[in-house]
Amino acid sequence: MKLFSNRLPGLLLLAALSSPLDARSTPDDTAKPEAKADTKSDAKSDAGGETKIFEEPPPSVTAHSITLGGKVLKYHATAGYIVLKEEEGKPLVKEPGQKPSPEAKSETEPSKTKDGLKPKAKVFFVAYTLDDAGDPSTRPLTFAFNGGPGSSSVWLHMASVAPRRANLTDDGEAPPPPYQLTDNESTWLDRTDLVFIDPVSTGYSRPVAKEDPNQYHGLKEDIASVGDFIRLYTSRNTRWLSPKFILGESYGTTRAAGLSDYLQSRYGLYFNGIILVSSALNFQALAFSPQNDDPYIQFLPSYAASAWYHKKLPADLQAKSVVEVVAAARTFAAGDYATALGRGDLLTAADKTRVAGELSRFTGLPASDILLWKLRIKDTQFFTHLLRAEGKMLGRLDARFSGVRYEPGTDGPGDQEYDPSDEAVNGPLGAAFNDYVRRELQFESDIPYELETDVEPWNFGDAGNGFPNTAEDLRKAMTRNPYLKIWVTCSYYDLATPFFGAENVVASMNLDPGIRANLRFSYYESGHMLYIHKPSRVKFKADFEAFLKDAVNQPPIHSAARGGN
Repeated sequence: MKLFSNRLPGLLLLAALSSPLDARSTPDDTAKPEAKADTKSDAKSDAGGETKIFEEPPPSVTAHSITLGGKVLKYHATAGYIVLKEEEGKPLVKEPGQKPSPEAKSETEPSKTKDGLKPKAKVFFVAYTLDDAGDPSTRPLTFAFNGGPGSSSVWLHMASVAPRRANLTDDGEAPPPPYQLTDNESTWLDRTDLVFIDPVSTGYSRPVAKEDPNQYHGLKEDIASVGDFIRLYTSRNTRWLSPKFILGESYGTTRAAGLSDYLQSRYGLYFNGIILVSSALNFQALAFSPQNDDPYIQFLPSYAASAWYHKKLPADLQAKSVVEVVAAARTFAAGDYATALGRGDLLTAADKTRVAGELSRFTGLPASDILLWKLRIKDTQFFTHLLRAEGKMLGRLDARFSGVRYEPGTDGPGDQEYDPSDEAVNGPLGAAFNDYVRRELQFESDIPYELETDVEPWNFGDAGNGFPNTAEDLRKAMTRNPYLKIWVTCSYYDLATPFFGAENVVASMNLDPGIRANLRFSYYESGHMLYIHKPSRVKFKADFEAFLKDAVNQPPIHSAARGGN
């Protein structure tokens, strides 16, 4: 899953489905869908033979069960689409008797829905709802997605919190094919209903014919389309009164932070909590670019943890725990190292040598190389140099993994290599989902399920200082909604979104002390996809239960209290 490594104007977005999608609306536990969902649309003509009607097949709703802690939980899964639509600015035929425009004639897909609106895009989702859960207004609901941009939700869906998952080793490695599915002992379904969303162009989600996919490929555009999906699902399944959460990973945290402000401002849709997995709120902490020293500082503790894992640190540091090592690396990175980088060419030769020596201690890389790099270690240099003597390179998403290099021993750029940690899971997750969606969810489509797709150029709009940043959106949302709880997960071996950067970005939001109390952090001895590591996945579930309890059991905040005596 890659990481780039306000609302859409004029749109009135509505759902295409005429009946609630929440499986709780199915009266019979054994009910089967009337028809398997597909990507085809029906075209119908009115009496004059000119108006085409766009219709989406009904979703596939299936009944399932899982045993957790000796208790059998019955649930329904719903796989299908919500269609985003707009009010057309002008009819296809302007005046009585006037012929349709050439553009209207060229339409290859029905141009209107039953309510007279124009279909724009079909957003695919899979929802899990627990049976016999009581009043939906008291049942938590969590919307989940990965990032990219251009990533489907397959990682969170098939490896993390859904009731079924791909069978990996306990360390998160791929077993030999053929791959298998298994019940997920760490699913969150016993605590919350789940909706996995594939943004437009990912998974099975697509714009309809004649619609340009680029209109959804941008920071604000993506937030608007995913936000309107959330509004539509919430409305059509009568979940406005439910405790609601967002679970975003990687660029999905960029999206989640933006959604917090968009949904509150646009629709008055407030959430109880937002979960930021492998956080990427401010790209200044991530982008190795000229005149930007920030990422060199933010990545250093993750370099130290990764070198410790591969036993490349000097004996005194290697004897410490990973927690102790990263604590020491934090202190050096924020202190002497940040000061040295700030001095630039004014730094004395003696100080350069001293800082290079300390960097060598924390990274396991030769001080001579670090001096050549002017004390600035890019992520690609670290990936390819730490295990250079063995002819291997580190995983970017999870530095616990390593793989044989294309050209061992060379100084070629690491960004031309592959990511061993990505390759370790893509096969099992892709195979598992493509079998699962057909065999168990009974959803069929001949279009490919896009695990990752190219959505460049991605429109970041006016990024202020040149770096996309949705931390400010999150700050505004938290300030206006003092009940909004934020949970940031941090993984020591994540070399895509370093935990120190997440800590510092959140700290720089300058929250009011009372609002700052709504933040919590959790740490894992895993990588970007923390949940592929079984001990971390188990801890992730326990940490979520504590976060959920805190978020849904809050005392009232009295903001209208009178002053004086």
